[in-house]
Amino acid sequence: MRVIDTFIQDLKIIEPKVFGDERGFFFETFRDDWFRENVADVTFVQENHSKSSQGILRGMHYQTEQTQGKLVRVMQGEVFDVVIDLRKSSDTFGQWYGHYLSSDNKQQLWVPAGFAHGFYVTSESAEFVYKCTDYYAPKFEQSILWNDLTLDIKWPINKDGMVSLSPKDESGLLFKNAPFFT
Repeated sequence: MRVIDTFIQDLKIIEPKVFGDERGFFFETFRDDWFRENVADVTFVQENHSKSSQGILRGMHYQTEQTQGKLVRVMQGEVFDVVIDLRKSSDTFGQWYGHYLSSDNKQQLWVPAGFAHGFYVTSESAEFVYKCTDYYAPKFEQSILWNDLTLDIKWPINKDGMVSLSPKDESGLLFKNAPFFT
């Protein structure tokens, strides 16, 4: 596996070494000792799997307590994955980063605690899997409005302009009103 740094400190792309032939392919998706040595010394306690159709946008979510680091990947399809740095002490506070994750590129994104996270499905459907460093705690969950003008996230919305959102995501907070991390 290879680690690719992004312009945001601690946010990493992980690219696996894929072994393949006419029969198919094989690659490691996670190895605890390698991850701790090369990416972050964390423990994962929960893994989630979702399936979404094209045009669905999930995010921008985070928890103010029981904060979660997330190791995210796509098992089927493609998404445009986005994070927002909510760490006030960071040089990149308030900046966003987007990256395409797909079953073709097999890349993963390490999102440390202190970020809002979301994704937009660009393929017909996508299956999204992520490991978390703490348990889901709905009473601490927040959502930042996905299209907040101050963030100016460049979502690759399909040509019909349709975005499907949950009620929670439709009523997300403006960035300026969101609780941040120190």
